[in-house]
Amino acid sequence: MAKLGIVLFNLGGPDAPEAVRPFLFNLFNDPAIIAAPAVIRRVIAWLISSRRAPVAQRIYAHLGGRSPLLELTRLQAAALTEALQQGSDDELRVFVAMRYWHPLTEQVVAEVKAWAPDRLVLLPLYPQYSTTTTASSLVAWKRAAAAAGMAVPTVSVCCYPTEEGMIRGQADLLRRSLAEAEAKLGVGGVRVLFSAHGLPKKVVERGDPYQFQVEMTANAIWQATGRSDLDWLVSYQSRVGPMEWIGPATDAEIRRAGRDGKGLVVQPIAFVSEHSETLVELDIEYGHLAQEARVPLYLRVPALGVHPDFIRALADLVQRSLIAGCDPCSEHGGRICPAASTRCAHAETAS
Repeated sequence: MAKLGIVLFNLGGPDAPEAVRPFLFNLFNDPAIIAAPAVIRRVIAWLISSRRAPVAQRIYAHLGGRSPLLELTRLQAAALTEALQQGSDDELRVFVAMRYWHPLTEQVVAEVKAWAPDRLVLLPLYPQYSTTTTASSLVAWKRAAAAAGMAVPTVSVCCYPTEEGMIRGQADLLRRSLAEAEAKLGVGGVRVLFSAHGLPKKVVERGDPYQFQVEMTANAIWQATGRSDLDWLVSYQSRVGPMEWIGPATDAEIRRAGRDGKGLVVQPIAFVSEHSETLVELDIEYGHLAQEARVPLYLRVPALGVHPDFIRALADLVQRSLIAGCDPCSEHGGRICPAASTRCAHAETAS
């Protein structure tokens, strides 16, 4: 009987009010987030985290002072373990590694090494690949594993923006909210915003495929609903700082919906778990904005969480990666991004 390890990667979040500032420091000290020499980057990260900590603490106060992301990711890990164990003789263990707060990469590498799996699958909980998320997590893992002297046959999942089970789960959740909204406003009275975390425009211009893949996800969900008449678009949230970000911005689209007299159904399509960007930014902050903008109805579709179709999709990704025996470039095995997206998974993680 073989021992199979799976590592789920996610962003992480502070587990107490006093953890907010060091969490932010870790985030902004990541070279994937701020591309500056290490000494300069640490100074910038210290300044940004010091300035933003009070604001972030007020955000997390809505959530009891802490992020729910670790607990929710562990629920996904448990559900994935159960799905993978069906019909398998392997000894399985699913680990959770967070990028910017505990359990950090180095700690999880040590846990994996002590468990000594025969094979390992690295599975980021970021459906759309970005240099700022997936690449950052995989590079950190590779370096920590090398430093720990861990030599385990390993495959990593790059991206899965149109993975069938995930899209089926998203479409299921969207249809439920659409039915509620259209029962109140009629079919023509509702617009869908597929909202994703934004990126600075310069990151995409340098070849990051994230925006392209986000739009792939949105189009796939729309097609899966079977609603050719659906009024929908992709928008981006969570922008910070003075630089230009990709758009359109979710808050601007909420204001436009108010002017158009359209009700809104907002679906997060880059977040697979509830956390501050969904529970606070979308639900509370943008909910208030929708009221101020006189949007007739504002509904937010839940994140995927442990939706059975999504968990089955993750299990399928693991199994296909093991069969392939190498790092697949997408859920389809081959490259899905245009040539302009030069910051691909293998180029980023090979360094």
